[in-house]
Amino acid sequence: MVIIAVDDEKIALEGVVDEIHKVVPEAEVHGFRSAEDAQEFLNENSCDVAFLDIKMRGMNGIEFAKNLKVQNPKLNIIFATGYDEYTKDAFGLHASGYIMKPITAEKIAKEFEELRHPVEEKKQQSTSPVLKVQTFGNFEVYVNEEPLKFSRSKSKELFAYLIHKCGTSCSTKELIALLFENRPYTISLQKQYQTILSTLIKTLKDAGVEDCIIRKHNQTAVDITKLDCDYYHFLEGNPAALNAYAGEYMANYSWSEFVLGYLDQKV
Repeated sequence: MVIIAVDDEKIALEGVVDEIHKVVPEAEVHGFRSAEDAQEFLNENSCDVAFLDIKMRGMNGIEFAKNLKVQNPKLNIIFATGYDEYTKDAFGLHASGYIMKPITAEKIAKEFEELRHPVEEKKQQSTSPVLKVQTFGNFEVYVNEEPLKFSRSKSKELFAYLIHKCGTSCSTKELIALLFENRPYTISLQKQYQTILSTLIKTLKDAGVEDCIIRKHNQTAVDITKLDCDYYHFLEGNPAALNAYAGEYMANYSWSEFVLGYLDQKV
């Protein structure tokens, strides 16, 4: 599925794209700051769903939607805006949906359940390994349904914590404090941490899934779009994931106990 999102406000656009990824992590999502930029992309590419802000500099969302409907009558157009006075115009264009800001994953999920034009997923032979993460019960990782073996227990724990942080970047000092139980930060511990991180990356690289790790200066995170994770599905409200939770979360790590109350409340 290919999705575009158009909003001339940078923060709003990033927010919409992030929320779309939470609902359809497997989708190809492109964000644009203007209708003109989006049109340039669509001149060479097709798309299945378009999230459009209405009040934008240059061509507004209603005008752009009219052009898109001429180009592709079966395109699902969902207006995402802070104004409700355009609903008549929107549905006059036979839009698929109309979401009031703030945009959330829940609102987007509801629109995807009722798309005017159902999207047929194209079956493709994928050569990319499937990285599956189990957090309920003990923490385990599978690549193409085979258990991933970690040569160091702390490398596995590091990966578990990064997944637990849901894509949030963690500083080197934060990760050292976690792995070495708040021991004072020293150069020796930093070197040990670098070895643990390098071992983790080698393990993932050997399995062909190293692109799930994002590294910047003194910051490390996971790319949640590369993971099939029960915890992430749970947070999205997926019924199967909600049913899979039985009161245990990453039970092999003591730091995970602080999350149990939140998960119990969600259930």
